[in-house]
Amino acid sequence: MTAAGLPFEQLDFLYTPSHDVAADAAFFTTVLGGRLVFAIADSGTRVAMIELTDGPPQVLLTDHLEGDQTILIYRVSDLAAALAELEGRGWPRAPSFEIPHGPCCSFHTPGGQRIALYACTRPDVMAHFEGRRDF
Repeated sequence: MTAAGLPFEQLDFLYTPSHDVAADAAFFTTVLGGRLVFAIADSGTRVAMIELTDGPPQVLLTDHLEGDQTILIYRVSDLAAALAELEGRGWPRAPSFEIPHGPCCSFHTPGGQRIALYACTRPDVMAHFEGRRDF
């Protein structure tokens, strides 16, 4: 829990839909000056990670998200506890799933915003992807 009593530790990723991941990654690096961390193509899906600042959030561009709304991905120390706390506040529980960094739960707010919470149980996973250039 944070000092404010909320489960959110930090906004780590902006998971952003893209119609052309390679072109968007080129814009983010060439025009905006970001650093391409990786560009992965796997099973027909493309994902590129861009760093625009020295710290989070990192931008994840992907072609497999439905809709045009970015998902704000927040790290929590204990996913089960965070979800239970939010459920106690009236949040309708959504299914959990796995991302490379650990367990995650993504949901829509009543206003249509997309938020995800995850627990970083595999902190070394980034070393596996960093520098990979599939496209």
